[in-house]
Amino acid sequence: MGAPLTVGVARVIAEMVKDKPMDSALGNQVAGAIAKNFKVKPDEVAILKMAPTGRQLEFIVPEKLGKVGTIPMTSTNALAVRTARDRKAEFINNFTAATHPTVFEAVKLSKEAGDPIQKIVSVPVLAEGKTVGILQVSRKGKTTQAAGADFSAKDVEELNQIASALSKCLQTG
Repeated sequence: MGAPLTVGVARVIAEMVKDKPMDSALGNQVAGAIAKNFKVKPDEVAILKMAPTGRQLEFIVPEKLGKVGTIPMTSTNALAVRTARDRKAEFINNFTAATHPTVFEAVKLSKEAGDPIQKIVSVPVLAEGKTVGILQVSRKGKTTQAAGADFSAKDVEELNQIASALSKCLQTG
């Protein structure tokens, strides 16, 4: 299931985004492919792009989060900002215990009440050594056990391959 499947997904995503800028319609297609690969719901995949000013991260998907706001690069405890700044991937399998802003988790993304993010993997999308976006896959649930399997270094590796496929379409100029 691991790498061969992901290489396929990364290739499919590379074809999806070829020579196209990332918008919400394309973002939803990409998020759907990532969700299927990681066996999560599409709203458990986030694609963020760096604003042209470099001062904040903007949600492409989930779309509703893009309407709520952006994440300022001055944030001291946002995982996405840390991933962007350090240009380093990480996974956290006890995310509810980690200090992080919860404003975006409070947004109802579907008809049923949203569960908190229990587990998350976050990778930078890099182009020419600069962070142009962030790719995150989470597992939500009432408890860490209910959220499903833990993320691992293998998941980081798979998501990094997918992030490489997204680098060109997230560049702002």
